[in-house]
Amino acid sequence: MPEETTATTTPADQLSYEQARDELVDVVRRLETGGTGLEEALTLWERGEALADRCQQWLDGARERLDAARGSDADEE
Repeated sequence: MPEETTATTTPADQLSYEQARDELVDVVRRLETGGTGLEEALTLWERGEALADRCQQWLDGARERLDAARGSDADEE
């Protein structure tokens, strides 16, 4: 039986960047190690996709904030 934690049951869209990144690292490690059945591998892959999307959302948001801050700085000069 696969080890299940509260992190893997939390919807990806409710995770912080760090939580999603750390869980994604674990998912990739488990997939690379192998030894899982097809169904578990597919579940891990789907979770990994959701986690990667969540990380990208955080990064996109950070980029927008930086761009906005740079725009504000340029307006003040």
